[in-house]
Amino acid sequence: MKFATPGGLVVAAFAIGGLGATFASFFTIQQTQQALVIRLGRPVDVITAAGPHFKIPLIDSVVKIDNRILDLESPDQEIIASDQKRIVIDAFARYKIIRPLEFYQTVGSTEGANSRLVSLLNSAIRRTLGTGTLIDVVRNDRSVQMARVREQLEPAAQAFGITIVDVRIRRAVLPEQNSEAVYRRMQTERQREAAEFRAVGSERGQEIRARADRDVTILIGNAVARGEQYRGDGDGERNRIFAGAFGKDQEFAAFYRSMQAYEAGLNGERSQLILGLASRFFDHFRSPTGGRPAIAPSGTGVLQ
Repeated sequence: MKFATPGGLVVAAFAIGGLGATFASFFTIQQTQQALVIRLGRPVDVITAAGPHFKIPLIDSVVKIDNRILDLESPDQEIIASDQKRIVIDAFARYKIIRPLEFYQTVGSTEGANSRLVSLLNSAIRRTLGTGTLIDVVRNDRSVQMARVREQLEPAAQAFGITIVDVRIRRAVLPEQNSEAVYRRMQTERQREAAEFRAVGSERGQEIRARADRDVTILIGNAVARGEQYRGDGDGERNRIFAGAFGKDQEFAAFYRSMQAYEAGLNGERSQLILGLASRFFDHFRSPTGGRPAIAPSGTGVLQ
C-alpha cells in the first residue's frame, strides 16, 4: 500500500483550491434580477444583463435586486373628505427599481423600500383624497385622484432609485358605524318609498274598481232596460197574435183562457177551490166545447 507524498498533497490542495476559486469567481444573474458588485464594502459595478458574470473571490460580494414590478400594500386608513365624510381607504401601489445603486445606498432592500414607501403613500393619499368629496372618491373622480397620488409619490420614490408604476384604491367604504347609520337611513327611505307606492297603487286600484263598478251598473241597467223593452215588444206581439187568433176562433179563445185560469188557479201541490155548482169556471171540465149541462141552481160542489 502506497501513501501520498507531502508534495502530492500540496499539489492536490492547490488544485482543489484553484477549482473552488474558479467556481467562486462566477455568478449568474436571472432575467428577473439585477445586481451590484460590492468590493470591500464599496459598490464597484452595476449589472443588469442576465447570464454568468465574474467577480473576485473573497473580495467581491454580489447583491441581487429584483427588477420586476413589485407590490406595495397600504393598510386600511380612515380619512376625512372635504365634505366632512369619513372614508376607509384600502389602497396599493406598484413600483419598479430602476437604479440599483441608489436603491442599495438609500433603502438597502425591498423590505426597507416598502417601509419607507408605505408611509409616503399614506401621506399622499390623505393629502389628495382630503380635498375631494365622498362622491368624487367613490364614483366620479377616482382615476384623477389616483393620478394625483402617483404624482406626489413619484419624486420621493425617485430619490430611492424607484419609479411608481401605478396607484390604485382597492376599496373605499364608510366606517362601520357610519355604514350602519347609512343602511338604516336607506332602509327608512326605501320603506317610505314602498309605502308611497302602495298608497298610490291603492288609490289607483280604488279608482279602477269604482270605474268598473260604475261601468257594470251602466251595463246592467242598459241590459235590463233593453230586456224590458224586448219583453214588452214580445208581450205586445203575443197579445197581437192572441187577439188575431181569438178573433178568428172564439171557442178556441174561450178554451185557451180557461186553460190559463186552470193553470193559475190550480198551481201548487195542495190547491183548494170552493165554488158553487152554478159557477162557469169548470165549464170545459164538463164539456170539451164549454157547454153547461142542466144542474140544480141551489146545489153546491167542492173540488179538491
